[in-house]
Amino acid sequence: MTSAATLGVPLSVAGSIDFNVSGVIDQFWRLTVDGLTYGSIYALVAVGYTLVYGVLRLINFAHSEIFMLGMFGTYVGLELLGFAPSGNVYSQGVVLTVTYLGLAMLFGMLVSGIAAIGLERVAYRPLRRRGAKPLAFLITAIGMSFVIQEFVHYILPKIRPGLGGSNAQTGIRLVEPKVQFTFLGAQVTNVALVIFTAAIVLAAITEIVINATSFGRAIRAVAQNPDAATLMGVSRERVILLTFLIGGLLAGAAAMLYTLYIPTGIIFSGGFILGIKAFSAAVLGGIGNLRGALLGGLLLGVAEQYGQILFGTEWRDVVAFVLLVTVLMFRPTGILGESLGRARA
Repeated sequence: MTSAATLGVPLSVAGSIDFNVSGVIDQFWRLTVDGLTYGSIYALVAVGYTLVYGVLRLINFAHSEIFMLGMFGTYVGLELLGFAPSGNVYSQGVVLTVTYLGLAMLFGMLVSGIAAIGLERVAYRPLRRRGAKPLAFLITAIGMSFVIQEFVHYILPKIRPGLGGSNAQTGIRLVEPKVQFTFLGAQVTNVALVIFTAAIVLAAITEIVINATSFGRAIRAVAQNPDAATLMGVSRERVILLTFLIGGLLAGAAAMLYTLYIPTGIIFSGGFILGIKAFSAAVLGGIGNLRGALLGGLLLGVAEQYGQILFGTEWRDVVAFVLLVTVLMFRPTGILGESLGRARA
């Protein structure tokens, strides 16, 4: 019998897939809670992908960097409010903590929203005016992703010393994770509650805006038939601009929630992998469908947590994409594969 050593494969690598089924069963509810927490962040970012795709049929791969800029916006906002990186956690009461969290989220949303509008105006609008092919939009999106990354990596430190660069920002901790209650043996912390609740509320508000307002009807009209919508008096450019703005605002909110969960995750490359996973979540749920983006994000977050225990931590990212491919093999349009243009009020 041929052994791993005979093949030249280290035994540690050959045995790196654990298939730890008992670990998943024993930690099922804890993994579920952690997965829903991560998945909530994926879901908010995924909504930005699905909105832009629904209106423009454009996969905005630079959206991950809009999220990353939101993290830096949150950080700068906290600095402007008087906070500084330290080992101490802010402890001046729940009311003030929630107030500062809200202000930090607003800073992140403001930066991401402005960046999303700037991205649309600088990169995509000139292509639309020239009638560029879809491939040109895709390449531009990828290019802008790297441009924004390298701006934060190399140029931002020269403009604002101590911000950006190769190293992650030293975290500013507003909330110390504390167990609030136990659910079927799983400890649920205050941070997990804030992230999950905020994501659900923001997703619900977005759903209401899209399905129950005149602006939402304009978005759905442009998504369904842009030429007919223009003939009916809908400003396509205005719809596109506000669609990017909504996606940017949600990315900024997700950025604040992410830094609340992982304070040391603020780095120029911090949005890349998360953005790819959020895009995968949008496709998994049915890209172009808001509820699908939410469902896809939550499922992806939970599947990752199960997968890293079942197969090993190093397989966590692989599990997410294997799940995506598996679902698309049986349902190519995603789980809730209804387009934004067909969404009903």
